[in-house]
Amino acid sequence: MHIYLGADHRGYQLKNDVINWLESQQIQYTDFGANTYDAEDDFNDYAKQVAKAVLADKEDDAFGILLCGSGQGMCMQANRFKGIRAALCNSASEAIETRGHNNANVLCISADNSYEHFSEILDSFLDTKPLQGEKYQRRCQKLDEE
Repeated sequence: MHIYLGADHRGYQLKNDVINWLESQQIQYTDFGANTYDAEDDFNDYAKQVAKAVLADKEDDAFGILLCGSGQGMCMQANRFKGIRAALCNSASEAIETRGHNNANVLCISADNSYEHFSEILDSFLDTKPLQGEKYQRRCQKLDEE
């Protein structure tokens, strides 16, 4: 498994907590920043880098994690890339649902979450396997249609 991380200035602190969590779980990751708190940075730049990296990684267990103030901006930007299925999750049940039903490959999180809340969401997202069957595959294919 490989995780690609991106956060703007609002997600900077939580991203550092995520890195500690990934290291404790011995999960490989690539950190695209932000590497400092800079209120002038743009979430778009990090979301684009993560989306491109997830698409370039041909493994089924490559995921992105994006963190910004609300999580919405990162989610919108990432979903502009065909093949990216980014989902804003505010609970473990949402993470399970979006991985299972939609085969989401990028998890977007509000930087306002506590570390404990975030770790529950991330754990659920990474532990859930996409549901099998023609219905779910058909729906995921439609997400990539123009």
